[in-house]
Amino acid sequence: MKRLIPALFALAALASLPAAARSAALVDLQVVDLDRHETLPRHPHHGREFIEGRPGHRYAVVLQNLTGERVLAVVSVDGVNAISGETAGAAQAGYVLGPWQRMEVRGWRKSLSEVAEFEFTALGDSYAARTGRPGNVGVIGVAAFRERRPPPPRWENEIAQAEPAPAAKARAGTADAAAPEAAAEGARSRRYAESAQRQQLGTGHGQRRWDAATTTHFERESRRPNQVLSLWYDSTDALVARGVLPARWPHPHRQPEAFPIGFVPDPR
Repeated sequence: MKRLIPALFALAALASLPAAARSAALVDLQVVDLDRHETLPRHPHHGREFIEGRPGHRYAVVLQNLTGERVLAVVSVDGVNAISGETAGAAQAGYVLGPWQRMEVRGWRKSLSEVAEFEFTALGDSYAARTGRPGNVGVIGVAAFRERRPPPPRWENEIAQAEPAPAAKARAGTADAAAPEAAAEGARSRRYAESAQRQQLGTGHGQRRWDAATTTHFERESRRPNQVLSLWYDSTDALVARGVLPARWPHPHRQPEAFPIGFVPDPR
């Protein structure tokens, strides 16, 4: 059963896990077309991954916990929180996945018993556009958080305090290494500013369906997510226009012929 965490528990105290543990992958993100019963393939393009949506088709955001611990996943669709309907922020409500749990998020949550189904639709009919927020239509995101661990016994704290702090030079080196990555992300965002204006598909507010959830308590180890995933989507024509997908012509394997042989067809 899906478990829902209210925004009341969204903020938590900081913990002190090693940097390597904080950066490890927590959740896998996939999208399943519910009308075709297939996981939509990803198409890498300029550092981003795209999926091909079909207008009118319902879909589910599929989350897989990759760890043996509980994980909180805040789900954003078109820049809107899938539980609360707020303009999305990582500090908001999310779903709690048990160890190794797989979960399908099938729509905008309306109550603890119902959701309004996600469905690919024209941008103007998307839930985000109809609520005056069309600026982030075309992207599905997940911010994943580890759960805060209980404090260690006091003797462990004493040993930890006796260890020397990392050198200032090492901290500076980490910051320097992150600078090129931030610059590259900024360049990618600028490249996509124009293509975002050509967005064709959005996610609509579909039919209501039963989808039970309960509330639970979850205390985050950090105010910042341990992992952020983004998956972009659009129609076939839009993805072809952007160069994400190759042009699709009828009979792609047929060679053109100057004088194709044919016979007289039957009358209709």
